[in-house]
Amino acid sequence: MRWLLRFAGTPFGLAVLGCLMLAGWALWSGGALDGPIARDVRTSSVYAAPGVAVDERAAEQVIGNRRLVVVFLAAGADLREGCDDVRRAADGTVVLVLRPEEDQDGYDTYGCALLPDRDGENFGRAAVAEMVVGRGIDEFADRPVEAVKVIAVNYDFLVRAGTVPDGSRTISPSLPRYLVAAAAVLAVLVGAAVTWLYGRRVGRRAAARAADRQELADSRSRLSAATAVLAQRIIDLDRRYATVERAVARTNQRRDFLRRYRELTLDYTELLPRIVAADERGQPDVDQLITEVKALTVRSDRLAARSPAVPGD
Repeated sequence: MRWLLRFAGTPFGLAVLGCLMLAGWALWSGGALDGPIARDVRTSSVYAAPGVAVDERAAEQVIGNRRLVVVFLAAGADLREGCDDVRRAADGTVVLVLRPEEDQDGYDTYGCALLPDRDGENFGRAAVAEMVVGRGIDEFADRPVEAVKVIAVNYDFLVRAGTVPDGSRTISPSLPRYLVAAAAVLAVLVGAAVTWLYGRRVGRRAAARAADRQELADSRSRLSAATAVLAQRIIDLDRRYATVERAVARTNQRRDFLRRYRELTLDYTELLPRIVAADERGQPDVDQLITEVKALTVRSDRLAARSPAVPGD
């Protein structure tokens, strides 16, 4: 749980949570949580509960493309609940929920006009539409399609009176909605996985580069220390060189010392430009330079140990 909280507190975690919220909204708006009535009403103008004998195709042909939805429920069903079930699926339409009366002589009706701004400026128009749309249908309790025809006539009257806005209903099939919602979820999951993997890869590369930089810095420090030791050895040998060079007697030992010292200083002079340019190259160059500096230091120590004695020492 702690790692999840830490993850949610990062910018990447917040982005993932935001994408998941968008995906959830896509699923919700696509009807993933719809009940059976809402799922049917999204793509149809007529719903008949199981056991209710209604020719849905004929009733749909009667309604056509009107912004009208008729819901036939079984006897004893909750009409208000039926209206609540279709609020999102049938938004923008006039919905009439029906159920047979107990004596089968008519219909119990519950109108819900899901008009725009029905809770504000159009509240009165919605109330009138709910009262008028179901008038006169009790005579057709045994002929549901004929009842739908009367409902369609009442709806047309409301349109002509300006109570209900004119226009046709656009029905969006549910399958594309589910596909869009599924694509949104898949995009979130795949995008999050790809971003997470890419972030790990970039992080590993950054850590490796940091380790390389630290190792190179350590190597340069060792190179600087080794170069300082060698420089001090050269300085000490230079004093000895001056003394030996001024000596009158030229023995083989002295001549060998002078030759070896000149070779040592020449090698050191050739090495200095490479040491200065070491910051512009990689780790192998620095390690090689450290090896060469140490080799020169060993040569200088040996040369100092074999330096000839001169008069006056």
